[in-house]
Amino acid sequence: MRTIAVSNDPVRLSFLMALLRDAGIDCVLLDGHASAVEGSIGAIPRRLAVAEADERQARRVLREAGEA
Repeated sequence: MRTIAVSNDPVRLSFLMALLRDAGIDCVLLDGHASAVEGSIGAIPRRLAVAEADERQARRVLREAGEA
């Protein structure tokens, strides 16, 4: 897995996940539970990851959407 985005903004992460899924790229949100347990104060950012084979295409999709 390769991390392609790190954020504390759940709305942005949801948007990025929707972009990737619309492009047919599977993605995983990492550290979501740890962030929620600490109270979502921003001390532990969430990471969005894709398979290593999908990294190049995922970065292109995000760049084309203005999210790189």
